[in-house]
Order: sequence, then C-alpha cells, then structure tokens
Amino acid sequence: MNSIWAVVPAAGSGRRLGGEIPKQYREIAGAPLMEHTLRALLESPDIRGIVVALDPSDRRADAIESLSDVRVQTTPGGAERADSVMAGLELLAAQATEEDWVLVHDAARPCLPLEALTALVEMARHTREGAILAEPVADTLKQVDDAGSVMGTVDRASLWRAQTPQLFPLFALRSALQQCFEEEVIVTDEAMAMERAGQPVHVVEGPSSNIKVTVEADLAFADLVLRKRGAQ
Repeated sequence: MNSIWAVVPAAGSGRRLGGEIPKQYREIAGAPLMEHTLRALLESPDIRGIVVALDPSDRRADAIESLSDVRVQTTPGGAERADSVMAGLELLAAQATEEDWVLVHDAARPCLPLEALTALVEMARHTREGAILAEPVADTLKQVDDAGSVMGTVDRASLWRAQTPQLFPLFALRSALQQCFEEEVIVTDEAMAMERAGQPVHVVEGPSSNIKVTVEADLAFADLVLRKRGAQ
C-alpha cells in the first residue's frame, strides 16, 4: 500500500430526507453536514487527498470551507452514487500509482471518528485486502412475504450492517465497478462490486454513531453526536 486517497460522492439530492436543500448541505452543529464529513477525513494523516463528486449545477458547495483545502479536488458527479464514485476514481487514476488505495465515504456520514478510520486503515495494511466499517446487526430480523406475513426469523449471528468508509486498491475497485456497469448490475456499495469480482473484503467494527443521515431524526442525532464530541 502506497498512498491512500478518498472519494466522497456528493451529487445526490437526498430525496428520502425531503426539503429543498440536499441533505449534505443541511446545517448541523454549526456547519453544513458535508463540512463535518470532510473535516473527519482531513483529520487523518493517512489520507493523501480527497476527491468530492458534486452536482455541477449546485452552487451550494461554495459554502463548504473544506473544499478550498489544498488536499481536496472536485469533479462532476453522476446520476447515481456509483456514477459519482467512478468519476472520482477516474480522476484519481490519472494521478495515482498501481500501489495506491482509495476509501469511499458517504457525504452524509458526518460522525466518523478518527479512531475508526485509523482502525480501518490498519486492517487493510495488515491483510493487504479490502476492508469496510460495519456494525453487527443487533435487532431480531424477520423474513416477510408479499402479504406482510412473517415467514420466519433470520439468524443474525453472521449479519453485519455495512457502513463507510470502504477501503480498496484503487485500480481494482475501478475495474470491479466498470464490470458492474457493463453487466448492468446495480451496486449499493463498493464492497458489493469487489465481492462480485471475487475480491476478499474484511469488516472492521464501526461505532453505531457513524450513521448515514437519511431521515429528519438522523439529523438531530448527528447534531447531538457532533456537539458532544466538540464539547469534549
């Protein structure tokens, strides 16, 4: 592993949260949500640089102070998350070496602690294989049919809820995503693309506070986490 880069897909509109302002620009704990996300990544000495994939028609990004950091670049994002990730990888491919790695982190995960990010990097360096932050499933899971009737209880012992960042060899991830595009397979995270390519993926337990903001209640929770962390 040589350098580690980061890609942050941030071209989405946050339709599930609603409102006129995309969720990555909603203010929490005194700053736009995405500002907190970028600060968390820039805090790590392991990350050489960051590419943020943005909607080129959205001028709200001008208010994100961290985008002016010399370690941060921007690129036009795509219609879907995977398109934005690929745009970031293509930009980095012209600058990186075959030994470089890349981590992908959701713009709407502002509460990433440095300790979790460091643990992820250490796992990848130790195994020389891909790794993701994830959380063991704690709830009882039910399998339900189309009519809404419970068919059974799913064994949760081996189930984990994927988080980000997700860290992989840069060129291997680009190739895996390209294969998914060619086969018209919709991937919901980078690990899924690497799994389909037959690449190993390890999990590193991430904190439950490392949530992805999806609904209004998540904004309040993230605001509380960040204000508490700032007070400490």
